[in-house]
Amino acid sequence: MNGPSTFSAVATILGKDLRVELRTLQSIPAMVLFSTTIYVIFRFGLDRTQLDGGLATGVLLVTILFAALLAINRLFVAEREQGGFEAIRLAPVDGTALFLAKALALLVYLTILELFAIPVFWLFFLDSGTGLLPMLPVVLLLNGALATTGALISPIATNSTARDLIGPLILLPLLVPPMVAASAAGAKLLLAGGPDYDKYASWLGALGLYDAIFLLIGWAVFDFLLED
Repeated sequence: MNGPSTFSAVATILGKDLRVELRTLQSIPAMVLFSTTIYVIFRFGLDRTQLDGGLATGVLLVTILFAALLAINRLFVAEREQGGFEAIRLAPVDGTALFLAKALALLVYLTILELFAIPVFWLFFLDSGTGLLPMLPVVLLLNGALATTGALISPIATNSTARDLIGPLILLPLLVPPMVAASAAGAKLLLAGGPDYDKYASWLGALGLYDAIFLLIGWAVFDFLLED
């Protein structure tokens, strides 16, 4: 008898995670509160009410990055505490279904975060929001990088006794390339005089390539992570 398809397993795990988050509200409210707090710190730390160019892009992207770490650290906690890893190994499904479901859950969390964080960023720091629309593809592709690398590294950290330390130490160096590409793509979009699209497509392509590479790496090695 054949087991459920990978697609149905992904849908089941993803649905479970979203229902748990909806009931417990453990990750998303913390991410939203954290991002708002970071904006307040930047606003008073920089002593500026308006930002533009690379500085504005850096504030936005770094805030999203560190808010994402809150969710990534908790991504596999339930699997560790409630035997989810063993259940996946025993189930007649491909273990990569867990990787894909967790990556998609992170994408959902980040999207909800940004529905709040980007308007607050606009309110706090921007005189004009004309550059925010072309920033959306940059943010979405960065979300893909955060989701794929986060879903790949989080189970390693979760099974460590130093989860809160090991996760960021492994994850942050891996996220340097997409953060550089996202910053370069967005640096000329939030200019006071309006967006400049010089090399915009090239940097988006670099972000998309990074997402594809880490999606394939996760698909290839996640079963081995479960066995370890």
